[in-house]
Amino acid sequence: MKNFYIITNEEKDPGLALTEEIRRHLVSRGCVCAVRGTAKIPDRERSYRYTDAGKIPEGVDCVLVLGGDGTLLQASRDLVGTGLPLLGINLGTMGFLAQIDREGIYDALGRLLSGKYSVEERMMLDGIVTGGDGRETKDLALNDIVIMRRGKMHLVELKISVDGSYLCTYRADGIIASTPTGSTGYSLSAGGPVISPAASLILLTAVAPHTLNSRPVVLPDDVKVTVEIGGRGETAVSFDGDPEIPLSPGSRIEITCSALKTRLIRINETSFVEQLRNKMK
Repeated sequence: MKNFYIITNEEKDPGLALTEEIRRHLVSRGCVCAVRGTAKIPDRERSYRYTDAGKIPEGVDCVLVLGGDGTLLQASRDLVGTGLPLLGINLGTMGFLAQIDREGIYDALGRLLSGKYSVEERMMLDGIVTGGDGRETKDLALNDIVIMRRGKMHLVELKISVDGSYLCTYRADGIIASTPTGSTGYSLSAGGPVISPAASLILLTAVAPHTLNSRPVVLPDDVKVTVEIGGRGETAVSFDGDPEIPLSPGSRIEITCSALKTRLIRINETSFVEQLRNKMK
């Protein structure tokens, strides 16, 4: 790899000091490196959230993403159509996706330049949101699609169907549909299982369900999950933590495995089990 593009969360790297240090390091070794800092709030009226993929120079081999898991999530969704592999450099706290910490940056860059890396693909979820007025909004997620209550403290009523067959109705604070990659995120804090990112499946985890027998549900990756909003009160859906899309009773969300995949660069040979043990201490 000789041609790099850097996306940086400027809140994690003020003034792009570390970013510029990395750029100079790569250029000194004969590489080409362009930089894009970002700290703007995503706008649903644009075709991208933070990074305009159309402005990435031709010939880029790899995208370095400096920030944390949230920054990498947004970059993955903006760039998924390019097929470019991403390497996350963690400038935050706990990072499952951004596997390189500050102290490991230059070793990781050395491995990239010498070809000592692999690229793994991660499944994503497509979501089609249909409002009570019939208007559709489409989006995708690498981690999860979350449907939650808004405003006042109240339970939401969520009717779940799989391939058109009724599964159950949750009365809960919400529900999380996650990928294996997202199983270590919000789903984990809601009581969901940890799943190897090498798997391909859809995980449903209720948030604070008003029943004693609710359990996470694991489904194959070739099904369509439909969530219908019932009851009263305000509800919203969010893709990978993006700004919420308000929902009303009668709205529904159709969730399927996406044909698009995120490509993540893997530098070290640490297994998922070892990584999980280290991150969870």
